[in-house]
Amino acid sequence: MKRLYKFAVIFVASVILGFAFNMFLLPHEVLTGGVTGLAMIFGLVTPINSGIWLVILNIPILIVGWMKLGREFIGNSVFSVLVTSLTMQYTPVMKVTEDALLSSVFGGVIAGVAIGFIIRFYGSTGGFDVVGLLLTQKRDIPLGGLIFGLNSIVVFISGFIFSWELALYTMASIYITGIVIDRVHTRHIKLNLMVVTNRGDELKNELIKNLIRGITVMDGHGGYSNEERKVLYTVITRYELAIVKSLIKRVDQTAFVSVSETVEVIGNFRR
Repeated sequence: MKRLYKFAVIFVASVILGFAFNMFLLPHEVLTGGVTGLAMIFGLVTPINSGIWLVILNIPILIVGWMKLGREFIGNSVFSVLVTSLTMQYTPVMKVTEDALLSSVFGGVIAGVAIGFIIRFYGSTGGFDVVGLLLTQKRDIPLGGLIFGLNSIVVFISGFIFSWELALYTMASIYITGIVIDRVHTRHIKLNLMVVTNRGDELKNELIKNLIRGITVMDGHGGYSNEERKVLYTVITRYELAIVKSLIKRVDQTAFVSVSETVEVIGNFRR
C-alpha cells in the first residue's frame, strides 16, 4: 500500500507537471530548464511533440543513472518521465492567459510544486537532475549551482532560437520553480539520522544494503525502561530520506527515529 501511495503521488505530480508545461509555458514559448527545456525547444521547432522528445532525450541519461544510482530512484524517475510525456501528448497546448509574465510565474509555481513532490517521494523528472547527481559523485560541486548552470544553457539556446525577451521569461520561470522546489523539498541537504531500536543488526544490514553508507552502532540503555537498545547513527542525503523511513518502518515500527539537518560533513562521505 505504501508503494502504491508513492506511485500515486508521483503519478498525480507528473500529470500536473505536464499540464503546467502545455497550459502555461509552451503556449508563450516560455521553456523550463534542463532536458525538459530542450525537449520543449525541439517540440516547438520540429513537428514531433515535446512529450516524445522528452522520452528520447532522457533514455541515455536514465540508462547511465540505472547503473550508477539506486534502482528504485531510477524506476520512479522513468515512471515520472513517461507520465509527464503522455500528459503533454494528450493535453492541448492552449493559453490560460495572454500575459506571458503571468504564465511564467504561475507555470513556474505549479511546475515547482509538482517536481518538489516527485523528488520528495524518491523520484526525479530525469534529465539534469540525474546528471547533477552523477557529477556530484565524482566532484565536490554544489548540486544546486550545478543544475542552475546546466539549466542556463537552455536559457541561452532559447534566446538565440526565439527571442531574448522569452529567454528572460524562461529564466524567471526557472528561478521561481527552484524556489518552490526548495519549499516543498530541500534539494540534496545532508541529514543526521539516529535510530534507537531493539532490532539493531537487522536494521543495520537493511540500511547498508540499500544505502551503501557507513553506520555507527552504539549500545543504549533506556533511562526509564532500563532496557537495552541499539543506537544507529549515520548521515544521509535528503534524497534518501523517503526510502530510509520506509525501511525503518518495515523492520521495526516501534523504533525511535531522530532526523536533523547537518551543517557540514568533513571526512569520507559518499556523494
